[in-house]
Amino acid sequence: MDGETMVGFGPKQAWLAVRDGDETAVAGALGLRDLGPVSWRNGMDLAYLTDDRVALTPQLPGVGGTRWLLVVGRWLLRTAPALHIAHLSATLGTEVQFFATYRVSELHRWQRAVDGVLVRAFEYVGETGEVTEWRGDPDDTETAIGLPPALDDEADVLVSEDDVMRMARAWSVDPMALDGRPAPGPLRAAAAESFRPLPGG
Repeated sequence: MDGETMVGFGPKQAWLAVRDGDETAVAGALGLRDLGPVSWRNGMDLAYLTDDRVALTPQLPGVGGTRWLLVVGRWLLRTAPALHIAHLSATLGTEVQFFATYRVSELHRWQRAVDGVLVRAFEYVGETGEVTEWRGDPDDTETAIGLPPALDDEADVLVSEDDVMRMARAWSVDPMALDGRPAPGPLRAAAAESFRPLPGG
């Protein structure tokens, strides 16, 4: 797997970004069973084609010189309602972000927790045109993509898959931009055989 290139992802997918994340600590906090290193192509195939496997990246360079470990897999789409990133942030002692986009129902979500506190959570379902989650205040990137400063009955919200990538790029790492770049190391595959909802949500 030496000399391989990274494989980007994003559409029809969900992922966590963990600042300065340690693979063992993150896997333990999520209740994952380590399956060992895999190539980027095989790891992304697992993340996209299975509902009980995820791939963990090495730490990747992100916005402002930060470093982020990404956890990617459709399992996160399925378990998102029970995934409390504020508790995960507190457990790991770092910032944790969650992103999801699923174009079939036009579901688009982003969340951010810092030092165990959920500072922002947004979810939009384009199929119904409904904002289903809004916590905290939108930042400059969110207002730049057209979100109102506050949610009310008059607010006209329209969010796309591309906007999820813009948020990821502004907060941590744009996973689509990884494609074709030299890989800093292999992915690690992990099994999510049973999901224990994290307390505190």
